[in-house]
Amino acid sequence: MNLILNILWIVFGGLWMAVGWIIAGLIMCITIIGIPWARAASTIAGYALLPFGSMAVDRETYRGQGDIGTGPLGTLGNLVWLILAGWWLALAHVVTAVLLAVPIIGIPFSWGHLKLARIPLWPVGKTILPRHAPVPNCS
Repeated sequence: MNLILNILWIVFGGLWMAVGWIIAGLIMCITIIGIPWARAASTIAGYALLPFGSMAVDRETYRGQGDIGTGPLGTLGNLVWLILAGWWLALAHVVTAVLLAVPIIGIPFSWGHLKLARIPLWPVGKTILPRHAPVPNCS
């Protein structure tokens, strides 16, 4: 079922949103200091392309301990990302969601884009896991 849903997702905006994430990552790679953001963008590009069967969780919650991306440097990184690329990726997800909500058949995919619109606002410190992976401390 995930395969069918992912194919439909690609048709209903998943491909162009994944391309947007890749473009954001490439722009970050142009500046050497943007490489950590490019890594986060490439990870989430895969999730934006094929979200069914996967989930985005905080690394600190998943691992049970913090790291450089979940601490103060991660917060600073997320703020820089939000200013440089996060807001327009979130906006693109929202615009796609609104356009998909016009025909009734697009409403489930519209809802998916709205759920994904939160991730570009604060992507550093997130990891993508298979939906069936055990996640401690997540409710």
